[in-house]
Amino acid sequence: MTLKSEAEVLLDEFISVRRHLHQIPELGNEEYETSDYIQKYLTSINIPSTRVLTTGVIGTIQGKKNGINRTIALRSDIDALPVEEKTGLTYASTHPGKMHACGHDMHMASLLFAAKLLKMHEDDFSGTVKLIFQMDEEGEGGAERLIQEGVLDDVDAVYGLHVNPALPAGVIGIRYGRFYASAGKFDITVHGKGTHGAEPENGIDALYGAAVLAEKLKELTGEYDFEGEKVRAVVSVGSFHAGTVRNIIPDTAELSGIVRTPGVDFREVMKQKIEEVIQLTEEKTAVNIDMNFVNGYPGVVNHDRETVLAEKCAGEILGEDSVVILNEPTMTTEDFGYYLLKRPGCFYHVGVDCEYPLHSPYFNPDERGILSAALMHASIVLKENGGETL
Repeated sequence: MTLKSEAEVLLDEFISVRRHLHQIPELGNEEYETSDYIQKYLTSINIPSTRVLTTGVIGTIQGKKNGINRTIALRSDIDALPVEEKTGLTYASTHPGKMHACGHDMHMASLLFAAKLLKMHEDDFSGTVKLIFQMDEEGEGGAERLIQEGVLDDVDAVYGLHVNPALPAGVIGIRYGRFYASAGKFDITVHGKGTHGAEPENGIDALYGAAVLAEKLKELTGEYDFEGEKVRAVVSVGSFHAGTVRNIIPDTAELSGIVRTPGVDFREVMKQKIEEVIQLTEEKTAVNIDMNFVNGYPGVVNHDRETVLAEKCAGEILGEDSVVILNEPTMTTEDFGYYLLKRPGCFYHVGVDCEYPLHSPYFNPDERGILSAALMHASIVLKENGGETL
């Protein structure tokens, strides 16, 4: 039996696993029931695991073949979103106001599926597989905290995936180099001088200054030339608060937003552009502006060797027709980039063919994607630690 035919026999089991996990969504750092389920399943197939940072789970599979001794990490995020599910599915969320609307239930089921396949084939590879079930991807970045706990200390390469509703079910999307955006969060306070609405000449209009600033920040979204290539940046203001009543010009206004860029290097460029816009706004409107800028996720930049290996695995295990090269980066963010700053690796997409986007309360992925995802995980380990190197 081939690995693929073995996996096809097991698919129904892991669709059931996915549906169970879908019913018990939990927010970041609160994934107690989820982590208990993961550990119980790993124990049932004789894979030892430990808890890290309360709700993270690390499983380990030791290959029994003599040969190269590399440790390959496979990562799945496990947290859900604060979304009220509206799919009407019989296995919909049983936790009000919470939903696996980003497909992390698919990710978990796929990694557990791969763990079973690899355990069945532990005589066919050498080295070690580290299964990282990571908490809090949607929140403040569980990846960075796991790295600080040492989960990558003994790892040679790391791989991960995300479901993609725009790709046909089971198709693998490969992207070389810059993939997901880095992020920077900004909170801005605009200071003016409050006055009666009938006497604007006696004050400095903080609301007007903030409105001018919001418009200028919006205009920063676009394409730029950077180090010989065209890159795109997105600056979004998502929160604007000013004033209390209609006839008083407020003395303060507050803006909050996020900048997304392809890589941390260009994020610094965009931070400078935001600072320049702030200075111009101060000069135009006479307000004073304070900004607190916090670096967010670093972005995902794939490493060439590991991306070549992932593409090769997809073609061999699923067929060349099931592989597409993604020509454009995405401006969404993903904390897998922290792993790739520390170790070589690759992050790729698995198609789940859904008319609704990620984070939608109607998101309902095609579960056939679980099969391709599990086969990718398993085949990458076999190629990395089966004696064949690129």
